[in-house]
Amino acid sequence: MVQPRILIIDDDPNILELYSRLLKKHGYDTVEARDGKIGMRLYRENPTDLIITDVVMPEKEGIEVIRELRRDFADAKIIAISGGGLATSGSVCLQIADRLGACRTFTKPVSTSELLEAVQELLEN
Repeated sequence: MVQPRILIIDDDPNILELYSRLLKKHGYDTVEARDGKIGMRLYRENPTDLIITDVVMPEKEGIEVIRELRRDFADAKIIAISGGGLATSGSVCLQIADRLGACRTFTKPVSTSELLEAVQELLEN
């Protein structure tokens, strides 16, 4: 059986490692990108079953990633996550991500159970 592949895009190396280890422990294969530009290149080269993206990043923001994915890969399954610096800017970013087509949105820190539940639900549908 092929393991579902998940692309994780986040500029924080600790978050990349945390999410990657968590998902691998639960039977998923992961691909990591430290910004949206790299993430989109990796996705175009070899699309994954799900994308988890931070919203606030250098190079290419998560909002741009979501917009590009919706334009070029309408069926992409996307989870958007933001710490957003200020709580209000983070929630505004997540509202925009939701409107642009993110399947789920979360504020950092995300509980592992919530993240895993969302991943499982999106991959089953």
